[in-house]
Amino acid sequence: MPLQSLSLHELSAVPMLAAFKSGELTPVDVMEATLARIAQFEPALQATFALAADTARRAAQAAERRWLNGAPIGPLDGVPVTIKDNIDTAGTPTPIGTAARRLVPAAADAPPAARLREAGAIIVAKTTMPDFGMLSSSLSSYHPLTRNPWNVMKTPGGSSGGAAAAAAAGYGPIHLGTDIGGSVRLPAGWCGIFALKPTNGRVPIDPPYIGRIAGPMTRTVGDAALAMRVLAQPDARDPTCLPFQAIAWEDLERPLKGCRLGLLLDAGCGLPVDVETRSAIETAAALFEAAGAIVTPLKPFLTQAMLDGLDDFWRARAWAELTAIDGAQREKALPFIVEWARVAQSFDGARVFAGFSQIPAMRNAGHRLLQGVDFLLSPTAPLAAFDAQLPCPTNDATRPFQHIAFTVAFNMSEQPAASINCGYTSTDLPIGLQIVGKRFDDLGVLQIAHAFERLRPAQRPWPEPIDPEPRNPSPIGATPISRAR
Repeated sequence: MPLQSLSLHELSAVPMLAAFKSGELTPVDVMEATLARIAQFEPALQATFALAADTARRAAQAAERRWLNGAPIGPLDGVPVTIKDNIDTAGTPTPIGTAARRLVPAAADAPPAARLREAGAIIVAKTTMPDFGMLSSSLSSYHPLTRNPWNVMKTPGGSSGGAAAAAAAGYGPIHLGTDIGGSVRLPAGWCGIFALKPTNGRVPIDPPYIGRIAGPMTRTVGDAALAMRVLAQPDARDPTCLPFQAIAWEDLERPLKGCRLGLLLDAGCGLPVDVETRSAIETAAALFEAAGAIVTPLKPFLTQAMLDGLDDFWRARAWAELTAIDGAQREKALPFIVEWARVAQSFDGARVFAGFSQIPAMRNAGHRLLQGVDFLLSPTAPLAAFDAQLPCPTNDATRPFQHIAFTVAFNMSEQPAASINCGYTSTDLPIGLQIVGKRFDDLGVLQIAHAFERLRPAQRPWPEPIDPEPRNPSPIGATPISRAR
């Protein structure tokens, strides 16, 4: 699409950087358009906190001078980005979505934030998340309720819900989220954007944890690839990071003829896939098949015992974290999270160990699933975005993870996985297609997603700002960080 026909907030990072190099645009032009877009949408969405408009403007002016002198400091110089709440950025507190956490400014950038900043990216704001990142919605005791740009009555998902909403709304081209069970892919699917969960260890993170990754959330596959060029640099603070590998992230072309794709429409447990989601995934698979790929239906691979065991282990971990917080402060946490975690106070060591043992069980199941195929296609989620006020689709603390069956195993198996939009419901909500690759084949996942970008029908226009009703009051007990202007 010609640059002249786009609004600046619609620009992806790749043509944006080309325009900076040619002098057709400057980082100041783009930053002003980005800040104006945020001002238009935020009354309805509440996707950001710690918005640093003045700091971002000064950084854009400095980037403009560097481009005019032909001396950009890195491959993302002047590009606006946002960073998820739970990724430390120097000088900003990290509430991890909960009012139960005392606010202390972070001493330094966490590895992925540091890599973006070193590459010249301009951090415009942090993005919202639910308490402790343990919900696939954006319900938070600290942040106002974040909403989905496609329909403000719906959730953008979680836990990287603010990042997904920001990407769909046009708050810049690159957004950084985290994922431990689907937290970049689920909100990407519900907001109609692209997100990559890299191979675990590909993007260094601090603190590391089992299954936890940081990954890019963007409108295009090309922008995610550009971000990975920066994010996949090593960092000694993460002892789990992979040895550096020189990957040609920009090489997104891959022939589909003969490519073996597995099609998974039933994970084996969790919520059933709704009719519209199933139809959209089957249509996507048919497009791949028509392009020469070999599509093979796969049998369910996950069991309810695996999902329940992981739930037990996560409850025990969450309860340990909550009980380490003094009582008055702990009472500020989201009641749903406390109710969910409190069950673990009755667990004995054998039950916690049995729960933990489901992690290697999931790991093995995920690897076996891709034997005989090159990549896997599945729904990202079994249903479209649900009501914004709900903590999860079931609204049930005894069954909180029934919607993550298609995503969570690939955190535990450490395989790269992405979500890309593949259609819309009858009520105009996006539907996500998940693409999973074998461990270490992050580039392959990007290539298959890039191929699908060209196969799928034309996408609907991105959402535009709307009336902010219903209003989003700050949650009781929250003390939001003041928004710098």
